[in-house]
Amino acid sequence: MREVLAVSLLVLTGCASNPPMVEKKAAAYFKVDPATAGTVSGKVAFTGKKPNLQKIRMEAEEDCMKVHKTPPVDPSVVVNANGTLRNVFVYVKTGLEGKTFEPVTAAVQFDQKGCMFAPRVMGIQVGQPLSITNSDTVTHNVHPLPRKNREWNQGQPPGSPALERQFTMPEIMIPVKCNVHAWMRSYIGVMPHPYFAATGDEGTFELKNLPPGEYVVEAWHEKYAPQEQKITVSPSGAVTADFTFKGE
Repeated sequence: MREVLAVSLLVLTGCASNPPMVEKKAAAYFKVDPATAGTVSGKVAFTGKKPNLQKIRMEAEEDCMKVHKTPPVDPSVVVNANGTLRNVFVYVKTGLEGKTFEPVTAAVQFDQKGCMFAPRVMGIQVGQPLSITNSDTVTHNVHPLPRKNREWNQGQPPGSPALERQFTMPEIMIPVKCNVHAWMRSYIGVMPHPYFAATGDEGTFELKNLPPGEYVVEAWHEKYAPQEQKITVSPSGAVTADFTFKGE
């Protein structure tokens, strides 16, 4: 009887220490059909009085001053020559729920040049590498202030290797500051999909390869209230979504 009990205990112990292997299923990523994918494009106009932007006092950083052709000013509101607004983050806000997109391995570049963050407004996908460089001859500090993602604070001396970081959760928008130079600001949109863009010196955007469906597209700016539009993308369709932000 004792021998039977001993064998039974060995069998039970072996089962406890060696649980059955559970095969992990590969992630089911959503694949866009290029034959039916559409495009959303548009421009972001600015009307009304342009804000009176303050000059940035960076005389103490002579090397940074040399980078700028004209005295630098607060870049929070940049109105282009054609009456459009720069640094507006446009993205698909709703309509892609339940779809998981394949992670992106190519790094997004984020630089510090002329004692300014570049770009001012940018987007990145969840888990996508963020490569942070310092092109200046002075020490900077990169300090994102997220609400959902992990906060971190990293100094970066001149000539140091690029910092490699990632964000693990979607978030609109993460402010980034430099603890050394108070005027340095940037904003990062962390997205679960690839449908986002930031307007440049023409004030335009384009979201390509979007599957047919009904969506809400949002235009975000750091100084003005966000705007939304409901759109419908038909198979192989091209949709125009223009926005207008008003000054005082």
